[in-house]
Amino acid sequence: MSRFWSDLVHDLTPYVPGEQPRVAELVKLNTNESPLGPSPRALEAIRAEATDSLRLYPDPDATALRETLARYHRVQPDQVFVGNGSDEVLAHAFVALLRHEAPLLFPDITYSFYPVYCRLFGVRHETVPLDDDMRVRVADYRRHCGAIIVANPNAPTGIALSRAEIAALLDEHPDQPVVIDEAYVDFGAETAIPLVARHPNLLVVHTMSKSRALAGLRVGYAIGDAALIQALTRVKDSFNSYPLGRPAQAGAIAAIEDEAFFQASRATVIESRERLVTGLQQLGFAVLPSSANFVFVRHPHHDGAALAVALRERAVLVRHFARPRVSPYLRITIGTDTQSDRLLAALADILARNQPRAAAG
Repeated sequence: MSRFWSDLVHDLTPYVPGEQPRVAELVKLNTNESPLGPSPRALEAIRAEATDSLRLYPDPDATALRETLARYHRVQPDQVFVGNGSDEVLAHAFVALLRHEAPLLFPDITYSFYPVYCRLFGVRHETVPLDDDMRVRVADYRRHCGAIIVANPNAPTGIALSRAEIAALLDEHPDQPVVIDEAYVDFGAETAIPLVARHPNLLVVHTMSKSRALAGLRVGYAIGDAALIQALTRVKDSFNSYPLGRPAQAGAIAAIEDEAFFQASRATVIESRERLVTGLQQLGFAVLPSSANFVFVRHPHHDGAALAVALRERAVLVRHFARPRVSPYLRITIGTDTQSDRLLAALADILARNQPRAAAG
């Protein structure tokens, strides 16, 4: 069948999502999903949409959702764009804002969808190495470019820039679009959204998959100057005018409005993260400082890939990236405390059974 493929398809190396196996009693800590579940109010709103009205198309502009998000983030509705998950929002941004004659800049270690989109949409790009501590350095972006995209907190490291550092990046690039991908910002980082008022080149992208526990609903959004939002809308309406169904719009609105549930959930994840960090450090792991719902860790005497395999044999799933600089590391999603205890017990058993050997990389 490949003889019917276009040249573009032949050249693509698609993004590989985290594995979604169906294994009994599996501790699944590989895809950064919430361990707590969504707001009950969101679930009620989704169920209420399962009526005869599903025969009708949803609001293509998601007006009520955009108005809700605008109130929540203290911006105007014309500064809000919504899409089918933040990946779709990002895809539209690559087409609408990030494709220029000069190269797009992003970190060498970051969300691996960025280079995929560059290949798919023909975006010339250059990567900027993280420093030796796996941090983004704003000073390293002082170079000629067409646009910049940075995940903050970064993935898979979990390390965040401060809002002041992002402001400095924007000040140094007033004539280039800058996208800040804030998928994990609610777990301890500072959002860049307040900077939108002073920086018409800033687009901030959010997802409801992580801190709102709605990964299965597929809702993402962006906030920026109205002109940037208009560009995204032009791309959307040239691709799919109805990206969000009625249940998705209703569930997202209810989730945003249930602030008490949101704050309690994020606090629980943060507390569990710190508890897990302590347990991992007691086992000898080096843990990068995380502002996300995951941690990025390595053991000085054990190979990351081998640890991932050994954990899987014990029905514990984590994420390993077989790439330069990060191959010694494991990315571990923050689960329930019970899941964390299973993970720590499995790691303790693995370390006790295996003679130390030098980590790869």
